[in-house]
Amino acid sequence: MARVETNNLDLILLEESVWVLSGNVDLPSYDFPLQDFFVCRRPWQRTEPITAIARFGVASNYNQLYSQLAEENIFLIHTPEQHALISELPRWYGLLEGLTPRSFWFNEPPEFAHLEAMLPLPWFLKGARQTSRHRAAFSIIRSEAEYNLAAEAFRTDPILQWQAFVAREFIALRPVPAELTDKIPASFEFRSFWWYGQCVGAAPYWSTTYAWSEAEEAAALAIAREAALRLNVPFVVIDVAQTIQGNWIVIECNDAGESGYAAISPFLLWQNIVQLEQNKKRQA
Repeated sequence: MARVETNNLDLILLEESVWVLSGNVDLPSYDFPLQDFFVCRRPWQRTEPITAIARFGVASNYNQLYSQLAEENIFLIHTPEQHALISELPRWYGLLEGLTPRSFWFNEPPEFAHLEAMLPLPWFLKGARQTSRHRAAFSIIRSEAEYNLAAEAFRTDPILQWQAFVAREFIALRPVPAELTDKIPASFEFRSFWWYGQCVGAAPYWSTTYAWSEAEEAAALAIAREAALRLNVPFVVIDVAQTIQGNWIVIECNDAGESGYAAISPFLLWQNIVQLEQNKKRQA
């Protein structure tokens, strides 16, 4: 197998506290120039193994990249097993059952009747890792005709066709003001980043104007914290949303290294991580 090109990745020590292996992906919601806001050091020589946060976008070859970097004494903060756990719904669902909508998954789209016998309509369809650019026609299913179109999309769409097929219980979410498009309707959803079980950033998920009250924030983060603790990995993103009944549920989780910031301040997020690591060193 060919080696993965890593020359474009930048290894930095952030504020003498956290190693970050970063690479731009040309997305404003993801890229952030750490060196413009923090003291960053790039040691020319390393003698000890280091553990680094992977911040270079989605890696389709994570296992190979992990092994290749390990040969250079650079260990990504998540092992391949941890990365898969928080990236793929069939792996994390069992740990978050009860906090997230009922879900079933298949290697390929099943017959409509077979799925309907397992899960009453309507359904929310997605890949094991993600949707196809939040397109509603591929995701929100209320009839057999809609299902057949979505199933065909799963077989041909470049984003979906390589993923396992996931059908979830459709739960109506609290809507928020947003322009009507072909995307999944924006809801009262929030993204949260968790560093070793501590929240280091949380804010609205969708690019429209809405905000939570103090009570709503506390309730949402309580559910997200429970999810983060159950998953028990170093750096995870938990997305939560409020249903129209007022309950909070986990929408999904992801490897935080691969996740966009949404409306979270990147500066404050990294500042919080640095502060937690500095506190840990002082207490050691």
